[in-house]
Amino acid sequence: MQVVTGFVVVGVAIVVGYVIGRIDLLGPHGRPVLARLIFFVLSPFLMFVVLSQADVSTLFSALLPVSAIAAVSMFVVYALIARLVWRRSVGETLIGMLSAGQVNSNNIGIPLSLYLLGSAALPAPVILMQLIVFTPITMAILEAVTTGQRKPLPILKRTVGNPIVIASVAGVIVSVSGLRLPPIVLDPLQLIADACVPVLLIAYGMSLHGQRVLSASGRRRDILLASGLKLIAMPLVAWAVAALAFGLSPADTLAVTVLAALPTAQNVFNFAQRYDIGETISRDTVFLTTLGCVPVLLAATLLLG
Repeated sequence: MQVVTGFVVVGVAIVVGYVIGRIDLLGPHGRPVLARLIFFVLSPFLMFVVLSQADVSTLFSALLPVSAIAAVSMFVVYALIARLVWRRSVGETLIGMLSAGQVNSNNIGIPLSLYLLGSAALPAPVILMQLIVFTPITMAILEAVTTGQRKPLPILKRTVGNPIVIASVAGVIVSVSGLRLPPIVLDPLQLIADACVPVLLIAYGMSLHGQRVLSASGRRRDILLASGLKLIAMPLVAWAVAALAFGLSPADTLAVTVLAALPTAQNVFNFAQRYDIGETISRDTVFLTTLGCVPVLLAATLLLG
């Protein structure tokens, strides 16, 4: 019942955003303003708070390499098909890769991990991997694609100066150092961080107005490929690597499988919206995987739990 409650909470926020978009409450500039607010303010605060409070032993546990192998496998499969067979652009291929392999480890992963696995800390290694490794690489490629800049030094400066990257690195430093932030410092940061998830879900709901999932003008093949890899292939790869290659315990195997079965991260949609690349692919994949992950998660829990 708690799992269903978690999805209902997410669904209500998305519906609220859809209604706001339908009645045009925020006007024509509402979506881009929210996108910038999320990208430059709310997400950095959230990433810092989550990573700075994470336990170091959990951050660098055996879940990290297994999750990395599962995600990178999906990236490679998608890239080979989208780039070499369908001849998609670099930007669209990148957004599709992220849609296929980057999981919603925070606003859905944390509550579902608590409800299904009994611990809200288990998604921390995935959050670390996505923020410290995937996000800087993503930012660098998107900056190069959108600005036309090919020289590594300017791209590196823009990437390192990205607020999400800065906040993530700072959060890991605080966690590794063992520093405990006093309430007078942490509570204001937490207040702003708590606004990220609902605002992101509302912005996503607004993007659904006037759009049809898998519309004829969209990238149907791309969306179906990313959704299939995310919902089916990634959990299977995670289970196989955890159980057969790493020999993890049944509890850890269940954990990495559940984490791999989470829906596509809504941050992917945020990146696509911010850089105006592959928005249809990310939006529809987030929608399909958020709906489709429910039976996958339940099946994984019943079979491995």
